[in-house]
Amino acid sequence: MEAIENKVEEFEFVAEIKQLLDIIINSLYTHPEIFIRELISNSSDALHKIRFKRLTEPEILNPELELRIDITLDPENGIFRIEDTGIGMTKEEVITQIGTIAHSGTASFLKNLKEKQENIDLNLIGKFGVGFYSVFMVTDEVILETRSYLPSAKGVRWKSNGRDTYFIEEISRPNRGTLIYFKLKEEFKDFAKPEKVKEIIKKYSNFVDFPIFVNNEKVNTIEAIWRKKKEEISKKEIDDFYKFLTGDEKPPLAHLHLSVEGNVNFNALLFIPESPTPYYWRDFFDKTINLYSHKVFIQDDNPDILPEYLRFVRGVLDTDDFPLNISRETIQSSPLISKIRNVLTTKILNFLQELSENEKDKYSKFIHNFGQILKGGITIDSANKDKIINLLWYQSTFLKENEYTSLKDYISRMKEDQKSIFYVITDSRSSLNRNPNLEYFLKNNYEVLIMTDPIDALIVPLINEYDGKPLKSIDKVDTEITKRSETDAGKLEPEIANKLFDHMKKVLGDRVLNVQESNRLVESPVSLVAPYFGYDPQSEKIFKIIDKNYQVSKKILEVNTSHPLIKNLAKLLIENNVEHIVNNIIEQLYFQTLVLEGEISEPTEYVKKMNELLQEFTNKFLIS
Repeated sequence: MEAIENKVEEFEFVAEIKQLLDIIINSLYTHPEIFIRELISNSSDALHKIRFKRLTEPEILNPELELRIDITLDPENGIFRIEDTGIGMTKEEVITQIGTIAHSGTASFLKNLKEKQENIDLNLIGKFGVGFYSVFMVTDEVILETRSYLPSAKGVRWKSNGRDTYFIEEISRPNRGTLIYFKLKEEFKDFAKPEKVKEIIKKYSNFVDFPIFVNNEKVNTIEAIWRKKKEEISKKEIDDFYKFLTGDEKPPLAHLHLSVEGNVNFNALLFIPESPTPYYWRDFFDKTINLYSHKVFIQDDNPDILPEYLRFVRGVLDTDDFPLNISRETIQSSPLISKIRNVLTTKILNFLQELSENEKDKYSKFIHNFGQILKGGITIDSANKDKIINLLWYQSTFLKENEYTSLKDYISRMKEDQKSIFYVITDSRSSLNRNPNLEYFLKNNYEVLIMTDPIDALIVPLINEYDGKPLKSIDKVDTEITKRSETDAGKLEPEIANKLFDHMKKVLGDRVLNVQESNRLVESPVSLVAPYFGYDPQSEKIFKIIDKNYQVSKKILEVNTSHPLIKNLAKLLIENNVEHIVNNIIEQLYFQTLVLEGEISEPTEYVKKMNELLQEFTNKFLIS
């Protein structure tokens, strides 16, 4: 472009400004690619302003000009050019706006910073609008050419090396808007490659309102549908956006569209995946909701925007409450994040409650895939504990596999004489067949909740009761048995039973806390149950994983005195002089309980005792 017959004016940066530029270039941004986001954001702002001016002012320069952003790259020479058809600037505006960094307030700020030896408040620096100057991370000199929308305005060129001086001159420029161009430093020449720049635009600026072209190819093709009204968005748009955002080939299980105004203002489009994607657990602690400001990407790894137990949620959140410049690098320190977190948590929990009431099939899938994560909220979020408990669904002995019930629905099915909510913690539903303590409940048609997530061992004590009904493990001694077994008439006489119990305690020693009669066993001869202040076996397995020094509590051996084997054992003890055989059988019964619990720690001893017992009986058979 030809310069008008006009002198070039030179301005010198003062020492404080040089210092501030050093901060911008060396400390302010952690990723040099940010300069592309900053330049696009500035162009987008300029285009928003001219769009408003076209509606409010009768005469503007080039009224028919398309509103767009063009990036032109020369990979061979390392040249980067970005041009918009926005509002442009006059010479005075160039001095005041591009020169904002030279305002006297900046010098005062730096002076106070030196005197007080304070850390740099990047949010405060952001007030000086330094986003444009991020280009000096990747270049040694920047040229800006612009012309205001005012018909009488002239073109202006601004040039600076970002160190000592900057120059301003009037130029001939036919069209409204702003052009910025520069040669990249050798180590940053990748930013002149079209594919690299497209990738960065899709990451940070894909949802800018105006078309962005890279070497004449439109890059931002996906619309920011979260800014639309709910009724304006089709299911296909929702599904397509989710797939674009997450890379998940399946559509989402459910979505939540939010437009919040009040103490905090934002738009959000949130998704619950149908199932965890292959990379889900890898990204679980690294990725969360994509955060935008004015449709410009800020970050996707803010750990504070959602509580950990809701990090299965994916989506976008866009707020105009964040400043557009520096704070997007330090946004995690903003008190605004805490406000957003509180609002989001409430909205998501309410949404899950509605889903559980109105779309039970969907909610069952959600519980199957993400219920274990949700349960963690009980341990860390006391404010929302009751809401989370209402959202817990469990498998049940009354339901088919992969069907679930809430605690509320369980209570609605309780027997009239039932005072407690019964549950069992187990490795899996299939392993229930090994648990003899379930026999009474199945025979007498009492529903038992089946808890298969390891975290259940931690959260059940925190729940304790629901709607006035205590939660009781069928593997604990204090489980409420409301009905006696039909086999009571065939039980051992108390005197004989007590003699057998005393002998069993003598044989087993301190391996058991006590031996007592069982009212819960129907088909099995014996079982182990936890004492009143103890934990069920599956819970203790979890505790041992958490703490290798955890000491497992001694269990109570419950004996079914109606079982034929127990009757025979008592008869052998009392009527025959075969105490060594009785002792061996007692050992075997104890070992069997450990096998069923998956806790056999001495299989060699178990096999040895079994072989001795078999040998004894085969000897008697041969002798007879």
